Amino acid sequence: MVLGLPGAAQAQALVRFHIEPKRYSEALLDLAQQANITLVGARACDGGVTSGLTGAYTVGQALDRLLDGAPCGWRLVAPGTVEIAPRVRAAPRPPPPPALVSELLVTATKRARNPRELAVAISTAPRRDLEATGATDIGDAATQLAGVLATNLGPGRNKLLLRGLSDGAYTGRTRSTVATYLDEIPLNYNAPDPDLRLVDVERVEVARGPQGALYGAGSLSGVYRIVTRKPDLHALEAEIRASAATTSGGSPSGAAQGFVNLPLWGVAGLRASGYREVQGGHLDDTNLGRKDVDRTERRGGRVSLLVQPNDTWSLTVTGAGQHLRSDDTHYTTPGQGLKRANRIAEPHVNDITLATATLRGHWNWGDFTSSTGFVRHAYGSFYDATKVQNRYTNFAQTSAYSERSRTKMLVHDMFVSGEEGPVEWLVGLYGSRTSAHSPNELLAQNTVGTVRVDVPVYSDDRRDRFQELAAYGEASYEFAPGWTAALGGRVFKHRTRTSSRVISELFAPRSFDREVEFEGFSPKLSVQRELASGDLLYAVVSEGHRAGGINSGGAQPLPVERELFRPDRLRHFEVGAKLETMDRRLAVNSAVFYDIWRDIQTDQFRPSGIPYTTNAGDARVLGLETELAFRWTDNLQAQVNGRLSHVKTSHPNPNFAPRLVDELPGAPPFSGGMVVSYERPVSGDWLLRLTGEAAYVGRSRLTWEPSDGPKMGGYLRTRLLAEVSARNVGLQVFVANPTDAFGDTFAFGNPFNPDQTQQITPQRPRTFGVTVYASY
Repeated sequence: MVLGLPGAAQAQALVRFHIEPKRYSEALLDLAQQANITLVGARACDGGVTSGLTGAYTVGQALDRLLDGAPCGWRLVAPGTVEIAPRVRAAPRPPPPPALVSELLVTATKRARNPRELAVAISTAPRRDLEATGATDIGDAATQLAGVLATNLGPGRNKLLLRGLSDGAYTGRTRSTVATYLDEIPLNYNAPDPDLRLVDVERVEVARGPQGALYGAGSLSGVYRIVTRKPDLHALEAEIRASAATTSGGSPSGAAQGFVNLPLWGVAGLRASGYREVQGGHLDDTNLGRKDVDRTERRGGRVSLLVQPNDTWSLTVTGAGQHLRSDDTHYTTPGQGLKRANRIAEPHVNDITLATATLRGHWNWGDFTSSTGFVRHAYGSFYDATKVQNRYTNFAQTSAYSERSRTKMLVHDMFVSGEEGPVEWLVGLYGSRTSAHSPNELLAQNTVGTVRVDVPVYSDDRRDRFQELAAYGEASYEFAPGWTAALGGRVFKHRTRTSSRVISELFAPRSFDREVEFEGFSPKLSVQRELASGDLLYAVVSEGHRAGGINSGGAQPLPVERELFRPDRLRHFEVGAKLETMDRRLAVNSAVFYDIWRDIQTDQFRPSGIPYTTNAGDARVLGLETELAFRWTDNLQAQVNGRLSHVKTSHPNPNFAPRLVDELPGAPPFSGGMVVSYERPVSGDWLLRLTGEAAYVGRSRLTWEPSDGPKMGGYLRTRLLAEVSARNVGLQVFVANPTDAFGDTFAFGNPFNPDQTQQITPQRPRTFGVTVYASY
C-alpha cells in the first residue's frame, strides 16, 4: 500500500527524543522504541540519511521532522500504530523498487505486525494486487493465496477449505472449518461462505493452520479476513469502476462499484461504498425450454464512520449488507455439455447484513480493542425432489424441497495487549449468542387448470441456539538474541440447544427439545529464530476444535446412534521458514505440517436427500506448502504457490462407513497457483501492466467411501489481463478461461439424486471483458 504525508490525528503528548544522524530506517526504529509505538515498514525508507532529532515533540511532529526530505511518508493507521511507505508523487510513476517484498501490515494475530516476523503461515493479497488481477471475491483471489480452495456449487453456496483440511464437500450443520471475518467480526457459523464482493478493501488475509487460541471454534483450519479501507480524516476521495463482459454461448455480464470518503471536522471521517453485479447465465435447460438459466445478481454496500478525537481513542462504526441471488443451479450432467433437463428451476439466495462497532485505545503500556457486532445471515435453496417424492407423498406430478435458514449472531470480543522489553502479551474475552431458524419442507406440486399448487407434505421446523464463552491469552518472551518463545491458549464453553418439529403426510409427527454442552482448552506453543539477515525459522504446535450437536429431520427418525454427532479436534504441528535473498528480489515462505484430526465431523445426505451430520473417523495429514515470489527485473515479477499433502484415515465410524478411503473429500493431493506481471511506463504518465494467472486443482473424490463414486478436479483455471493507467484513470481488458476449457470443478448439484446420476459443475466458458475506472 502506498501512503502519503501525515493525514491522521497526531499525538498530543510530548515525548523527549534523542536520535543520532543515521539512515532513515534505523532512525525510525529508534523513534518507535523511544515513543513506545508499533512501527511497520521501516525498510521502505532505506535510502538516505536523516540529520537526527533532539528535544520534546509529539509523535507526529517528530516523524515530520525526521522524515523531512525522505523518500517515504507516514500514516497513523490505528492508535499507537504507524506505517511507513514510499511517498506518493504527482510526477510519472517511478520504476518499481528493487526490493520484492514490502513490510505489509497485517492484523490476523490481533496485533499490527509484519507477517514475515510471525510464526504463523499468513498470506495476503493487497488491494493493488486484487485490482490488477480483477479479483472480486475469494474464488478469484484464491490463486494469490497458498492453500486456499473453494468448492464450486455456485455463488453464495460454496465452502472454503485451507490446506486440504476438508470435512466433506457438502455444507450443512457442522461449524465451518474456516472462520470468515470482516475486519474484527465473524460472518458465518455453519452457513456457506457469503461470497462478499471485494469492494474498497485494504487487503485480504489468510492465516493457515488452527487458530483456536485466538479465534476459537470455527477456525479449525484457519482464518480468512477481509480488511476494509477505513475512513480518512483529512482526504476527500472518490472512485468509480464499471465492467462489462461477454461469455461464449451465454448472456452478457456487467458490474458497477464505487466509494466516497468524506472528512468531517478533522476528527472524523465517513466512507461509503456500493456495488451491483450481474453474471449472465451460460447454462440451458432443455426440458424447461429456458436459456442461460444460471443468471446471478449480487448487490450491496458498506458505510463506515471513524471518530478519532485524539491519538488515544478511536471508534469505528460500520454497517454493511449484500444480496445475492442465482436464478438456477450451476450443474449439468456428463455428455450434455452446457445443457441439462430439470423438471423445475432451482434458485438460491444468500443475504447478509451486519452492524459493528470497534473501540480502540492506546497508552504507553499497551493497546485495548473492543468489538461488538450483530450479523443476520439468511440463505435458502430450492431443489427438484421429484425423484424421491414417493418417500413423502402418494400423489404429485413434481416435488420441490425448500431449504431455508435464518441465522442471527451477536458477538463481542475484547482484548488488551502490551509489550515490555522482551515480553509481549495479549489477553481477551469472547462471547457470542447465535440463533438459527431452519423451516425446511418438501412440496408436492400439482397443476390445477393452469395454476401450479404447492402442498407441504413434509416439514422440519428446526431452531438452534448456540452460546459460546471463552477467555484467551498469549505471551511471548525473547529469551536470547533472535530467539522468541510464545505460549497461548483458550478456555471455552459451548452450549447448544436444538428443538425440532417434524410433520409428514405418511408418518406420525414427532418433536424434541434437547441441550448439550461442551468445554475444553485449546493450547498453542511456538518457537522462532530471527536470523541476522531478517529471515525467520519457526516451529508451532496448536489445536482447533468444534462442538458437537444434534440431528433432526427425515420422514423417519435416524437410528439412535446417529441422533448426536461428537465434537472433533485437530492437533497441528508445523515447521516453517520465511526467507529473502538476492537483494530481496526472491522471497520464499515454506512450511511442512502434520495434522491429527480426531472424530471428523461431516455433513452427509440420507437416501431421501435430507441432510444430517455424523463423525466419519480419524485422519492424519502430512503436507508441504510453499510460496515463491521473484522479481526478474524492476518491471517483471512472478508469484508461485503450491501445496502437496498425503492423507491416512483410520478408525472409521461403523455407523457411517465401515471403511474409508485415504483421502479427504473435495481435497486434492496437489493444488497450486501462479501470477506473472509486467509493467512499464509507455508515454508520459501512462503505465502499462500485463498480468497472467493460472491455478491448478488436482483430482479428488466427492465422498468418503472407497467406491467408484464421483470424482472431480484435475482442471486448470486461467486469466489474462492488460491495463493502462495514468494517475487517476485506467482501462483494463481481460479474458477468463481463454482456452475455453470445460473442466469438472465440482461433482455435485442436487442431493435428491438417489440413483447417483453423475453431476458436474463446468468452468465458465471463455469470457472477454473490459473495466474502466476513475478516481479523485
